[in-house]
Amino acid sequence: MPREDNLSKLKEKTFDVLIVGAGINGSVSAAALSAQGAKVCLIDQGDFGGQTSQESSNLVWGGIKYMENFEFGLVRKLCMARNRLLRAYPSSLKEIRFLTTIEKGFRFPPVILYAGAWLYWLIGNGFTRLPVLLGKKAIKNREHNIRVENVAGGFEYSDAYLPECDTRFVFEFVRKARSNGSVTTNYLESLGSERKGDLWSTQVRDVVTGHKSLIRSRILINACGPLVDDQNKRSRITTRNHHLFSKGIHLIINRIADENRILAFFASDGRLFFAIPMGSKSCVGTTDTRVDSLPPEVTAEDRRFVLDNINERLTLDPPLTEADIISERCGVRPLVSNPDSKTKDKGDWSSLSRKHAIEVDSEIGHVSIFGGKLTDCLNVGNEIIEDVAELGMELPNRDPEWFGEPPVVEYRKYLQRADALQIDKITPVDFSEPISQRLWRRYGKTACNMIEEIGRDKSMAEVIIKGSEYLRCELHYAAVEEMIVKLDDLLRRRTNISQTIRQESLQKDRGLVEACEVLFNNKGEGAFNEYFNSQ
Repeated sequence: MPREDNLSKLKEKTFDVLIVGAGINGSVSAAALSAQGAKVCLIDQGDFGGQTSQESSNLVWGGIKYMENFEFGLVRKLCMARNRLLRAYPSSLKEIRFLTTIEKGFRFPPVILYAGAWLYWLIGNGFTRLPVLLGKKAIKNREHNIRVENVAGGFEYSDAYLPECDTRFVFEFVRKARSNGSVTTNYLESLGSERKGDLWSTQVRDVVTGHKSLIRSRILINACGPLVDDQNKRSRITTRNHHLFSKGIHLIINRIADENRILAFFASDGRLFFAIPMGSKSCVGTTDTRVDSLPPEVTAEDRRFVLDNINERLTLDPPLTEADIISERCGVRPLVSNPDSKTKDKGDWSSLSRKHAIEVDSEIGHVSIFGGKLTDCLNVGNEIIEDVAELGMELPNRDPEWFGEPPVVEYRKYLQRADALQIDKITPVDFSEPISQRLWRRYGKTACNMIEEIGRDKSMAEVIIKGSEYLRCELHYAAVEEMIVKLDDLLRRRTNISQTIRQESLQKDRGLVEACEVLFNNKGEGAFNEYFNSQ
């Protein structure tokens, strides 16, 4: 099994780089450095893409809201990052329209915000579709549920989003790192690191077995997201940068929008508020609440805020109540603060943007990654390459194209073979896309093996869990290659099944029992019970 194989490799060598934390920052750093020829080890105390990386809004955007604070340099950087991601991952990321309505009495009239959308489009090199100014009638024609009685106008503009779950995108970088020879292991906790001579010695504990061991590396990268400060404290590392935390929540409900677009409003507290498509569901939020302790939790007040705001702006019959909530997302946004910034711990924390900061201690070969967001991940990877090279690490490959989907020619060959096998003709009628497209988007060239498997056995194209689009061939692949330790790894992070199907329906699904048997063999019943007992 891949996880056991990776664990066995930890004792075999000294790594060039150990990365602690396998969220988006850590995973992209592992993919970037391993493509340059570095010997990389990536670990996380939980599953890949857990915590912050699994609680995003799935938006890949240039940060139009930062324009109000005149952070045009940051907006430009994020727009270029968004464009690069759209070019590099055409199957995984999609341009999407934001339909924004402005209520009467808002701090800016619609025409000013429309002008801002044009400036945003220009800052982004005109990469997306043009903004459009909208009156009440045009808004109503586009989305009949929007209340327009108190609306002054609106506009439509483009950004990007992930149709698939955010953690699936993170896992693609883990998979890329593995294919480059990295050792990647989940559920391996760092207990702290110590510099001994020219090497770091990091004590780790296998969360599954409790076994402790040491990992040696020349460079240590702390990519623990919100826990960066805590991890540095364990290793007695001091930094100028630190984190402040903001909590954001989203509620998952049945689809409330007519088309595949994002509905954008300004909530009662003046901040942007979205209804984001998630297949047959909608992801509604978000809040922005200062928190001082982790992990954050969804409160009754949070739910009321989201439900009140969406009910006030849409004519839903009947209005949404807590009974309509299928699942919830609750994430912490790590915001970078340092003594040189204008915002101190007791200052206007809400003005802090989601920009990242990478702090390097060249004397001891230590790197800390603070803040950041999914949109900026390729910039993080490229900066880490440069920082590690400046620390004196020899990177023999120097591959600038370390990211992205397989070449178009490979995709065309795949489609030709899928057509020859008549794969798409057995696509279930309620699927959102043909089987061939789904498998390529999620697995890249590995999908070639999957369609061959389907060609030999049509049952491999059957949906394994009712209400999902998860196929039996995907399950069998996951059991061998995706290092699934707990059932939640499959339902929450390799897929978004637990976000889009109610827990009571999942618990009764015979397909989930089969999934547990495939994933955990004779421990399937225990994994099943452990999952539902923890919900």
